[in-house]
Amino acid sequence: MAQRNKPELLAPAGDLERLRAALDYGADAVYLGRESFSMRAAASNFHSAEQLHEAVTLAHQYGKKVYLTCNTLPRNEEIPMFPQFLQEAQDAGADALILADLGLLAMARKLAPDMEIHMSTQTGIVNYSTCRALYDMGVKRAVLARELSLEEIAGIRAKIPAEMELEVFVHGAMCMSFSGRCLLSAYLTGRDANRGACAQPCRWNYQLVESKRPGQYFPIEETDEGTYIFNAKDLCMVEHLQELLDAGVDSLKIEGRNKSAYYVAVVTNAYRAALDAAMAGKPAPEWALDEVVQVSHREYCTGFFYGRENACQRYADSSYVRNCDVVAVVNRWENGRLYLTQRNRFFAGDTLEIVSPGQPPVTVTAQGLQNEDGESIETANHAMMQCSICCDQAFPARSVVRKPVE
Repeated sequence: MAQRNKPELLAPAGDLERLRAALDYGADAVYLGRESFSMRAAASNFHSAEQLHEAVTLAHQYGKKVYLTCNTLPRNEEIPMFPQFLQEAQDAGADALILADLGLLAMARKLAPDMEIHMSTQTGIVNYSTCRALYDMGVKRAVLARELSLEEIAGIRAKIPAEMELEVFVHGAMCMSFSGRCLLSAYLTGRDANRGACAQPCRWNYQLVESKRPGQYFPIEETDEGTYIFNAKDLCMVEHLQELLDAGVDSLKIEGRNKSAYYVAVVTNAYRAALDAAMAGKPAPEWALDEVVQVSHREYCTGFFYGRENACQRYADSSYVRNCDVVAVVNRWENGRLYLTQRNRFFAGDTLEIVSPGQPPVTVTAQGLQNEDGESIETANHAMMQCSICCDQAFPARSVVRKPVE
């Protein structure tokens, strides 16, 4: 099926720095949360109404949209707080609410009839009948469950109103539970995953113990270290965006409100290039494919899009792959020098890579390293220190400077 409208690249924004990264590096829209009703309680978030207004204003200056997450499953005592939450979202000019709870949906339709509503993946939407029902209830977009294949998504697209949009996750951490509805964390730690406080016990190492043999631990697999039986690989669909567009997907969502600004910048940059290529009928550029492995990640897979056999677990461990460290952020270029704010230690003579919006990374050498007083130094080793290097090429402010991990 041909794509009806221009597809959207949707990026996470855990705080103002990550919001700027998403906007700078090519997101069409961002999703963000507040302290309440958010599935990422550990993120910095936008706590006050003033912070939310600032975020929306900034995004709108870029011509981009902001979707406010309200995707927890709230308890009785939280319901009275929702009208004020909703009013502040309207006052800030948020472009849509992402909801998971039908009660909140009914309240939103009554109290904010003009607010666009997206139903979260937490709702567990897996068929066209549910989409139709939600559309009749005033929902503009369905964020489909991650358990669906491309074929099933195309089947949903064919049987729902053309005006209803479909959104899917294309990159980031996968949850071992059905559409994120998991009680492992609540049982083991008291932290409820359905209220944004998941401790990720699915990443822990498990062994069996028999009740009459306390202290004897039996490995579940052929290993002395036990097994990570719940530990899912990360999702990466950067090479397959054309198939998603052909299936009728309107919005391509990157997971990661708890991720760093560097992660948001690099992944958004890669998917922006890949999506632009797909829209032009071309494969993703090689540099974009290379970029998604330059951020901290677990081993990648394609989730359930091509069937269950591709939705792989990582049994060896729950560790991340990390190929680069962020060492600085560009402030400005002036008279052959690149002025930086240091983020991690680097040395004079180091080989560095600079990542700018819409461009493949550029390799430079940290020559002529100076501190903010113009004095030559051998190392930039103080957090957030101002420094500069010789550089013939100009790079825009907020470009990321990284160093390959040795």
